[in-house]
Amino acid sequence: MNKRVASVTGGLIGALAFVEVTSGILQGYYVPLYSDIVRHLGLASDADFNIFEGAQLLLSALVVPILAKLGDMFGHKRILLISTALTALASWGVVAASGFVAFFIAWTLQGFYTVWLPLEIALIFDRGRKSGSAASQTRGAAAFLVVALESGAIVGAVGAGIVFSALGGNENIAAAIAPTLMVPAIAVSLAFFAILFFVRESTPLPGRSLDGFGFALLSLALLFITSGLSFLKFNPLNTWWVWALIVAGIAMVWPFVRHCLRRDDPAIDIRVLRQPTMWPVQLCAFLVGISLLGAQTPLSTFAGTDPAQNGFGLGLAAGARSILIGVYLLSMITGALLFPLISRLTTPRRALIIAAFFVAAGYGLLIFSHATTVQVFTNMVIAGLGSGVLMGAMPSAAAAAAPVGQTGIASAMTNTTKTIGGSFASSVFAIVLPIGAVQVAGNTAAGLGGYMIVWTICAAGALIAAFLLFIVPKVAFTDEAVATEAPTGV
Repeated sequence: MNKRVASVTGGLIGALAFVEVTSGILQGYYVPLYSDIVRHLGLASDADFNIFEGAQLLLSALVVPILAKLGDMFGHKRILLISTALTALASWGVVAASGFVAFFIAWTLQGFYTVWLPLEIALIFDRGRKSGSAASQTRGAAAFLVVALESGAIVGAVGAGIVFSALGGNENIAAAIAPTLMVPAIAVSLAFFAILFFVRESTPLPGRSLDGFGFALLSLALLFITSGLSFLKFNPLNTWWVWALIVAGIAMVWPFVRHCLRRDDPAIDIRVLRQPTMWPVQLCAFLVGISLLGAQTPLSTFAGTDPAQNGFGLGLAAGARSILIGVYLLSMITGALLFPLISRLTTPRRALIIAAFFVAAGYGLLIFSHATTVQVFTNMVIAGLGSGVLMGAMPSAAAAAAPVGQTGIASAMTNTTKTIGGSFASSVFAIVLPIGAVQVAGNTAAGLGGYMIVWTICAAGALIAAFLLFIVPKVAFTDEAVATEAPTGV
């Protein structure tokens, strides 16, 4: 029986790995084409692409918790299929779009892919319960899925330029852009059939309800907070209505919590969320999002800054900067692969603590050691090893801490809190770096100071995350802890 379960789980993981490769392609393929897409759409500058990115990020924050809860209610495979179908339609819409509005709508709707990983973790965890090794199987599978994701991102980033050039994009953007954009659309379409034919449905709990009012409150809070953070990057710091949006979103958390505590089956089970095995994980996901999602642009701009003119930076060309990002992604893959091994040698909790300290060390070292390319590469490898562990560990840790019937929403919340952390960091960094640039007139150290603030925030966030994990019970996220969980989930 155990061999049968293991083989089924292996087939499941293989199919889901292909889905994550596709997710990585979606995240990496378009990046080298941003400038060409901007010209194809007739936009004023490359910076205008931030409008599309912000809209997709906002949709992701809104729909991921709802879709994950629907997965807990009706089956995670069913919702994974629906989200993949919507992503495929949106990806083909990106191919067909020739104007701003059509592209904006299609690109935004592609954000449904962000729910894939939480649903996949829930599927794997549900299958693992049948063998009594849900936590350990999920840890190993999550590591493999992160490897697939980052591999897809690398393949996508490299492949986009090759395909675009092969189709004559350097000479005729209009003729080459649509065929080039077909590649991710084809990949998503194939992912749909991989799920349809090779993934078995999870076991939903009967008698569940969606709690529409609760999700409406949560959606409004996320809408105000994330949009306010986005507007903060493009408006003066003293713009009152931007801060009003953020404050309004934060204020709506209180009525949302009160509503959830009054319901037996709320949108988010606050009673589960405040358990010592859950709230540190969710808060850590927020803190990890600061460096994982918010620090990549400052890293790229620092690497491209000419030290001869500014007194700091590496002066790397675009190709060399791509290598830097590639090395970072490869270190994340290595970290993800090491997570199950370190968990077996110690405990999952200790593995997470070690990973958080690695991220803190990597960015902390950048504050003092950033003068040469070797120094920056070395420090980013250290941070990448820790980030790779945390990227796969957070959703699987949340799933292990969640009761039966709530693994999907628990995993999804790590995605949401990570996204909010990345949005917060991106907004703060967008404010900090221009301030440094203003101060740099006549004093290059002040410009470097802006980057040092970024690295300090990243290191401090990871350090706080590490200490938070000491609060988590020692046996958390293990198979023994999962075996003793309450069956009802309330």
